[in-house]
Amino acid sequence: MVRFAVALTLTLAAGTAAGAECYADYKAKQDDPLRLQYGVAAVSDAACDVGSAEAELAPKLEADGWTLLNVVSTFGPEGLAEREASAGEFFLRY
Repeated sequence: MVRFAVALTLTLAAGTAAGAECYADYKAKQDDPLRLQYGVAAVSDAACDVGSAEAELAPKLEADGWTLLNVVSTFGPEGLAEREASAGEFFLRY
């Protein structure tokens, strides 16, 4: 039983780490009053291009009242640190 629990834990940990290898930085807005947002979001590996990332992010942002303006770029984990300060509260929110 202990071996099963350890194996399950390791499998889940590996799956979580492998699932967040692609990120997108984006710009969004809200109207009345106008608010702008720059953020960084995790996107699925299948959405690791600008067009697919836009399709994945737009409904998530819309659910919170934001309109996606554009995805600036997609990148791997190596680009996270340089974007964290600029994204502020919207760093990995979506």
